[in-house]
Amino acid sequence: MKISAIEIKPGAVLEHQGKLWIVLKRELVQPGKGGAFAQVEMRDLRAGNKTIERFRTQETVERVRLDEQEMQFLYFEGDVATFMDNESYEQIQVNREMIGEPADFLHDGMTCKVMLYEGQALSVELPQSVTVTIDEADPVVKGQTASSSYKPGKLANGRRVMIPPHIEAGTRIVINTADGMYIERAKD
Repeated sequence: MKISAIEIKPGAVLEHQGKLWIVLKRELVQPGKGGAFAQVEMRDLRAGNKTIERFRTQETVERVRLDEQEMQFLYFEGDVATFMDNESYEQIQVNREMIGEPADFLHDGMTCKVMLYEGQALSVELPQSVTVTIDEADPVVKGQTASSSYKPGKLANGRRVMIPPHIEAGTRIVINTADGMYIERAKD
């Protein structure tokens, strides 16, 4: 679907120079001389590199519609994650680096949003938060009882997270999957 440069919005996926790009920022610039243009910061969905392009306001670009499907995480085999479509039971495989650091929080049966283009996965979005168990927690350092102080803790998968001093090994906590930060103690 063709759209004009003025209609480009952050989050839109464009096909430009034979590649798929996600729009990060868009700024309309009206210089003193010459015509107005849209300056667009984009990231290549497959390679991950960023670029800044300028489009004249009357120029058109190809907007791509992605299919968003809820899929269930099954398992990791090396650095490849396998997801299953809950309706068709079709399985797709996604490289760990495409998921990024949130891949540490994947667990069996977790439902994730997978963005597909022509049957190929482009991105995986985990739930906003996940409940995990602390395997190891460093002891509290005396005098470090201020509410803003945190200590290192280790999850079952080996991932290290910063936790409040009152959290001990074996405690279930809620973690933000986007940045790996402690949210709260799990209510179970």
